[in-house]
Amino acid sequence: MTPVLPVILCGGSGSRLWPLSRAGFPKQFLCLTGAESLFQQAARRLQALARDGLTLLPMSIVTNEAHRFLTQEQLREIAVPLGAALLEPVGRNTAAALTLAALAAQENGADPVLVVTPADQNIQHTAVFVAAMHCAIDAAADGAIVTLGIVPNRPETGYGYIRVRANQNAASAAQRVAQFVEKPNAQTAQAYLDAGDYFWNAGMFVVRASVWLQAIQQFREDILLATQRAWSGRRIDSQFVRPDAEAFAAIPSESIDYAVMEHAPAAGLEVKMVALDAGWSDLGAWDAVWDVLPKDAAGNAQFGDVMLSNTRNTMVHASDRLVAVVGTDDLVVIETADAVLVASQRNSQEVKHIVQALEAAAREEYALHRKVHRPWGWYDSIDVGERFKVKRIQVKPGASLSLQKHQHRAEHWVVVRGEAEVTCGERTERLVENQATYIPQGAVHRLANPGKIPLEIIEVQSGAYLGEDDIERLADDYGRGTK
Repeated sequence: MTPVLPVILCGGSGSRLWPLSRAGFPKQFLCLTGAESLFQQAARRLQALARDGLTLLPMSIVTNEAHRFLTQEQLREIAVPLGAALLEPVGRNTAAALTLAALAAQENGADPVLVVTPADQNIQHTAVFVAAMHCAIDAAADGAIVTLGIVPNRPETGYGYIRVRANQNAASAAQRVAQFVEKPNAQTAQAYLDAGDYFWNAGMFVVRASVWLQAIQQFREDILLATQRAWSGRRIDSQFVRPDAEAFAAIPSESIDYAVMEHAPAAGLEVKMVALDAGWSDLGAWDAVWDVLPKDAAGNAQFGDVMLSNTRNTMVHASDRLVAVVGTDDLVVIETADAVLVASQRNSQEVKHIVQALEAAAREEYALHRKVHRPWGWYDSIDVGERFKVKRIQVKPGASLSLQKHQHRAEHWVVVRGEAEVTCGERTERLVENQATYIPQGAVHRLANPGKIPLEIIEVQSGAYLGEDDIERLADDYGRGTK
């Protein structure tokens, strides 16, 4: 049987789920509906496709440079093998992402069936998803372009729709597609629901690599040629594959639907749809998250240290401290270490306007949480004032920060857990709990964890400028350049 290559499209910022979702840590990496992130759930679902007679290849991820270590680490946590991380230097929408994945899949003369899903969707019934995907894989192996259509349960105006052809054999699970249609108004959406032959477009596709490349060549040859130019100039660093940045930036930005799918049925291409009724949601805004979470008798969904009184139909997410809510109805309350959102459920989509304002004002809360993940561990900026900043830093066993120096600040380090190996100038020393050291301004230095447990230190920075861009990296284990 034709090999199957799972592909996760892992872009997007999830701006309507701020303040949990941020540009530097978007919603697909958040644990919104369980103990695992949406990205991890997507990876597990694709791993579940393995069956007798099916060769499931190690998955490919299409993501960006900033999230490469997040994807790698989250897959490591759930023991899912990564084949390749295709790193987009800039976002160029899903048509370019799928074309990049197809070009990579055809290396060494292969032509697998690509099973392409977004990283940020919630699906409650994995077994139903797997059965639908197996049907789609069989159809795609025979040369069809296959999409999954969500069985609608309401007249939704926020999704595009797929219309299947009438008078098809009801026993045929893969139905021929007649038309892809845009997001409708409320009246049209109700008509679609009543008609029974319209399905929500979930952005999941199953197609041979060669079939996709032929289709993109037929309808948008400019996207194919530009992506081929970027792919031909790629650089490979272990599992990370970087297409040429300048060439990739020249690729026209277009979605899979606009570039190919909306034209394909009318042009005579074999386009099929498999219906999926598995508790799907794209979790596009906080009201959608509330919909899928377990609730108490009053309709409240809560996470973290929360106390409620006389409260109904409210979602409260406490990340860092106690949140008490009294006498409310139809609210969303999201607390993080550095920001709090309070919104009505019916207006939760409008959070994106706050995010746009934060970006325009160059506020740190737009891109990063107070706690920032790095490939070596994380740091949490626990206090900041004029000419000083205090961080709590954790370094994984065996990991190290880059060899670096700062032009504008000095640093004081106190070990509070584990063992530290500190390089400062020509000196290297070992420090244990309750020992400290000083890094002068301009000194070349490095922090490493030689032990078997996480290393934690408290870092006090002092100086005239304390921005994260005051780092000159001289050597780095993770391929990061000077910043």
